[in-house]
Amino acid sequence: MSNLLNYTLRIADNALILGQRMSQWCSNGPTLEEDIAMVNISLDLFGQANGFYEYASSIDGNKSADDFAFLRSEREYFNNLIVEQKNGHFGDTIVRNFLFDVYAVLFYTKLGQGKDKTLAALGSKSLKEAKYHLRHSSNWLIRLGDGTEESKEKVQTSLNDIWMFTGNLFEMDELDDEMFSSGIGVNNTALKPEWDKEVNKILGKAKLTRPEDSYMQTGSKKGVHTEHLGHLLSEMQYLQRTHPDAKW
Repeated sequence: MSNLLNYTLRIADNALILGQRMSQWCSNGPTLEEDIAMVNISLDLFGQANGFYEYASSIDGNKSADDFAFLRSEREYFNNLIVEQKNGHFGDTIVRNFLFDVYAVLFYTKLGQGKDKTLAALGSKSLKEAKYHLRHSSNWLIRLGDGTEESKEKVQTSLNDIWMFTGNLFEMDELDDEMFSSGIGVNNTALKPEWDKEVNKILGKAKLTRPEDSYMQTGSKKGVHTEHLGHLLSEMQYLQRTHPDAKW
């Protein structure tokens, strides 16, 4: 596969996997309003994923967008580790989404400035939705962190538990380096200072303590994931695996 194809799939996989996670909140939200909000976020993410997969399909020339989305094995997905983490309770989801949403806004801003016109257009479109997602997750994080003693304790624990997956967002490998050097991709490492600034600002408002940057999980760029992705894929891919080549 070409470097442009692989890079496009990485972006698509982030949106797809987080979208699948958010769809699991359907009919399970803490309130009706939040149930609808989280499902709408899921739909946004699926729309983003579809756009990037359609572009990947046009680059590949053989596989369809659905083939890329549903007919790959676990080791063939390259999403960041944080998006595959389980929803847990509402606070777990808010913390996970907030940390990724800050990154997504910064990433899509830079992607929209790239030389590849299609990727840039998809990045600019995704940015508008990512800004809303960040507003949603950051507002809730502040409410929960600066809420009751119980809510503060729960989201602080959520933050401590998931922090080890944040370092993966800013890794660069040979593919990232090549795409950035060609003016198409994003320098993930360079996003870290702005990410730190925004995260620290919101955590301050939420009266939460930022965990130490110690051990960080890695491996997603090589297709190495946590145990949660396999379970998610088995559910997500069931229909396509059971009825190959089925048409709507």
